[in-house]
Amino acid sequence: MIKKYFDKKNRFGEMFNTVNGFYFRTGVLDANGKDTGVDPFMRDFPALIDIGVMGHCVHGASGLCAKSGVQCYQNGLKTCEPNMSLDNFKKIVDECKDKCFQFALGGRGDVDQHENFEEILRYCAENHIVPNFTTSGLGMTKEIAQTCKTYCGAVAVSMYSRLDNIVPDIARRKLTDGSKRIYRSVDDIPVLFTFNNENKECYWDAPNYIINGETYEWDELHHIVFSDEEQEYEYFRIFNEKNSIAKNDIPNYTINAVNMLIDAGVTTNIHYVIGNNTIDEAIARLKYNGFPTGINAVIFLLHKPVGLGKEDNVLDINDARVKEFFNLIDTGKFPFQIGFDSCTVPGIINCTKNIAGESIDSCEGGRFSMYITSDMKALPCSFDNQDMKWAVDISNGLIEDAWNSDSFNDFRSHFLNSCPNCPNRTSCYGGCPIRRQTVLCNRQTKELN
Repeated sequence: MIKKYFDKKNRFGEMFNTVNGFYFRTGVLDANGKDTGVDPFMRDFPALIDIGVMGHCVHGASGLCAKSGVQCYQNGLKTCEPNMSLDNFKKIVDECKDKCFQFALGGRGDVDQHENFEEILRYCAENHIVPNFTTSGLGMTKEIAQTCKTYCGAVAVSMYSRLDNIVPDIARRKLTDGSKRIYRSVDDIPVLFTFNNENKECYWDAPNYIINGETYEWDELHHIVFSDEEQEYEYFRIFNEKNSIAKNDIPNYTINAVNMLIDAGVTTNIHYVIGNNTIDEAIARLKYNGFPTGINAVIFLLHKPVGLGKEDNVLDINDARVKEFFNLIDTGKFPFQIGFDSCTVPGIINCTKNIAGESIDSCEGGRFSMYITSDMKALPCSFDNQDMKWAVDISNGLIEDAWNSDSFNDFRSHFLNSCPNCPNRTSCYGGCPIRRQTVLCNRQTKELN
């Protein structure tokens, strides 16, 4: 189904394919209907709404998120509030039908564990709004996956893994060239299947080693990634033959959810947060095909110091790893698509050369999208969920009123007044108004309002 929308106030048109997610937007049209080539700044009603239907998180409360190194921006470890009611959700849908193309369902927890999960998806479909959501996979079943296939545009599974939890800081070995490398203990010796690359290789002469109940032969061929100077381990993991991903560094429920969704025919993406504690691993997975087989895309999300998010995990544009990461994206070829949240756009602009400008858009918060909490507070962006600086209560009001409110206009003013002398300002608008320290830019023209 092709949905069309014309914004009379801001003078531009849109088309959205509800089957494959293709979205097209014209530039601002002149009095004769001719495209001026100028991107519209905003829409008269959000095209996409991020709806926090979940008020509490079983995955977070269980401690599994924290165990994986996750720094939840929704503070799911400590916050427990009621989920959004079905009646409130229907109220949102009723106002949005014929205006809004998509819902990103989320909040503080796994949407597929909402008590009215199927009814929520069905009501979206009945009103021609495409629902998408993200899950940790903890409670995913074949039945839920099939429901997703029936109603959803796409489902993302959050990939939380910490190779540094299983990799010793200095792990060395004896190479066939005679140079000596010594493990700290036999328990630190990793078992690897062959990487498909051109790095050094050798055989180990050691007993069988048991990990997660499976026995691995030490006389198999092993490949290791070494730095040029110190020849220390940088990255390694046990590879699952079916998925080409680590068996012992990603929770089984995550992998099981990915496989169930793919097997059900759902467009399945990976959501991967990049911060100081994960960017090394992200680089490794991109280099050595360390993402699940059969996925549609990997969507990289920028870490923000919100909720449980720590300040020292914020990426720095001057970090060589940041440049290496974006260079891999810019020059590499992958068996899946690559996507980013719009928070990462300043980094894309400053660190890539081959990504078409038409394929990126600046922060859409308060311009083309918004967030609604489980207790019916409207925000320009979900990352304001802790401070609630720009919140508008719509319990007894309309989304349209929040969209046109002074709070939302104040949020937009940051875009309109930031970096006035930058040649790329309309592609970036100064980045995130909520956490300015996350803006990946070091230009002299950087002037955040």
